[in-house]
Amino acid sequence: MSRSSVVIVGGGQAAAQVAVSLRQEGFAGRIVVIGAERYLPYQRPPLSKAFLGGKVTEERLQIRGASFYEQSDIEIRTGVFVEQIRQADRTVELEGGESIPYDDLVIATGCRPRQLDVPGADHPHLLYLRTLADSQELRRLAQPRSKLVLIGGGYIGLEIASTARTLGMGVTILEVAPQLLSRVTSPAVGAFYQQLHQAHGVEIRCGEVVTGIEGPDNRPCVTTSSGLQVEADVVVAGVGAIPNVRLAVEAGVECNVGILVDQQCRTSIPNIYAAGDCTEQSSAQYNTRIRLESVPNAIEQGRTIAAAICGKPLPARQVPWFWSDQYDVKLQTVGLHRGHDVQVMRGEPGQRSFAVYYLHGQRLLAMDAINRPAEFSLAKAWIAEGISIPLDRLVDDSIPPKMILAGPAAA
Repeated sequence: MSRSSVVIVGGGQAAAQVAVSLRQEGFAGRIVVIGAERYLPYQRPPLSKAFLGGKVTEERLQIRGASFYEQSDIEIRTGVFVEQIRQADRTVELEGGESIPYDDLVIATGCRPRQLDVPGADHPHLLYLRTLADSQELRRLAQPRSKLVLIGGGYIGLEIASTARTLGMGVTILEVAPQLLSRVTSPAVGAFYQQLHQAHGVEIRCGEVVTGIEGPDNRPCVTTSSGLQVEADVVVAGVGAIPNVRLAVEAGVECNVGILVDQQCRTSIPNIYAAGDCTEQSSAQYNTRIRLESVPNAIEQGRTIAAAICGKPLPARQVPWFWSDQYDVKLQTVGLHRGHDVQVMRGEPGQRSFAVYYLHGQRLLAMDAINRPAEFSLAKAWIAEGISIPLDRLVDDSIPPKMILAGPAAA
């Protein structure tokens, strides 16, 4: 290999995938992974579900165990902060002054939670859920019959609500929008999840703007613009995430909301790549730049970078998708529904098995599947291939999904 050293800044899913894939592609040079957290790279999705609920251990969260990195000759530096990237001389400077040289650099710095900007935002029982340490602290406070207030009704908040109810906690969700999930999915899917959580005893208050957090250290009270006051034992805010782009910006890498990358995850500076939640990538399929916070995206971008560094560029990336588990319901969503002008539902929400398709004309843009994994897999393939969907067959739920394209209207 012509490259002798790859440094990866970040210790999450994308960072681990780059390192693993480099070895799988035959890269024989030095690989250094530098993570600010004190843990080996781990999976984040279970933090709001199985780990929070006590069903998996910290060790089970690890993407790879310590022995794998040792045997693969991958240096893992945990609990280490990168102060700056000196792209002119191709080094990264660590806290304390140590410099590490690189031939290729990967920025995989992820996101951080968006902080509440209200009086009392420093309350000791106000938490955010992004890291393993965050989930450990929430687990400590999540006692049966204790009260949890969630600020924000997005997917992470709803997953936490689901887990908290199984732990016997009382749960109230405060959402500023008129309905849960209104910014990311259709009213039908949002209404389904609102009813699902209410059926499990969650109190949901939509249209509430949080104005402050009061009360003693162990008993916070959330206030809203309507005059509502909700006491709790713990409050968790889930109001979005901000990409960590400081290092990239200071190094002169072109950024928008996230770090701008091309289809091979190359940044505006040669030999600097970026992957994961901190990136923003052009999508020819949707004719826009998109920033995704998802494990599949992090894994795919990690593989793409490794292949590019090894001189084996991969074809254009797959369709974006992700999932969410709440109670006994699995949501799988694929594509981006922005720009759709046709919406079709198959199945019945009351049966906890349905799918919502979002189309522009007959072109399928996106799909939300609730407990319909086979249908999700088909939709994922249809979107990737750009197939025209015969609407008269799509709306007929008596036609099996795999037979939808069998009619004469299929293109």
